[in-house]
Amino acid sequence: MITRRVSTMGMAAFALVVAGGGQEAAAMQAPAAQSTAMAERTVWYFYKVRWGFQEEFVALFKKNHLPVLRAQQEAGRMAAVRTFAPTYHGDGRADWTFAVAITFPSAAAMASPSNEEAIVKRLYPDQATFKKEEQRRFEILDAHWDVPLNELDLDKK
Repeated sequence: MITRRVSTMGMAAFALVVAGGGQEAAAMQAPAAQSTAMAERTVWYFYKVRWGFQEEFVALFKKNHLPVLRAQQEAGRMAAVRTFAPTYHGDGRADWTFAVAITFPSAAAMASPSNEEAIVKRLYPDQATFKKEEQRRFEILDAHWDVPLNELDLDKK
């Protein structure tokens, strides 16, 4: 099952606002303002793969999804695509087992159409196999969530 995670603190702040916690609670959880120093926008895509299926997931991602992302990068929609895995299972909160960081050259590029459907049809003429393998890639997930980041300029006065 694919789920989106909601932080406990975020839910607590929401409950405070709903319960009449007032502006202080809302201000504590207000979205961070994007730094104007950099036009680039980064989004982290997290995946938690079911135990025992990490290698299969990575192989399917590399075969079917990474080429689609690279095509978007070559077209200029994305500035960088990087993939990550924790060094050890149990690193940190152990919520994720695979992550992709995509840097877009601007917020406009991030919001622009991905043309993913056309890219997929061009790269994978055998659509039945592609769809079956992509379905499998998501079947072996416990969770997936996206985190668009706002870079903070802490040196700004």
